[in-house]
Amino acid sequence: QVQLVECGGGLVQTGGSLRLSCAASRSITSINDMGWYRQAPGKQRELVARIFSSGERTNYADSAKGRFTISRDNAKNTVYLQMNSLKPEDTAVYYCNAQYYGYSYWGQGTQVTVSS
Repeated sequence: QVQLVECGGGLVQTGGSLRLSCAASRSITSINDMGWYRQAPGKQRELVARIFSSGERTNYADSAKGRFTISRDNAKNTVYLQMNSLKPEDTAVYYCNAQYYGYSYWGQGTQVTVSS
């Protein structure tokens, strides 16, 4: 099993930045696929960014490209999402996800609100 705890959300103005963190309860060196998803009110949960075990391979939703950066620190068992140039449409609950031995694990989510 993997427990995930997110933090770093908050209220920010348009154009501002936030860094989200996701701490895992076990070593993430054995977790090949970790990512960030988000869910806005009335919408489906959607992928924001994913990162694979080496940290060199990533993929991003089109909405995140050029503004968001996902990274991982295997020594700290933590995955980060640096979000710059935030827009009101980025407002959502952001969830960390880990794919581990065929199971999908989720954190409790952290709220990001971008004011116009």
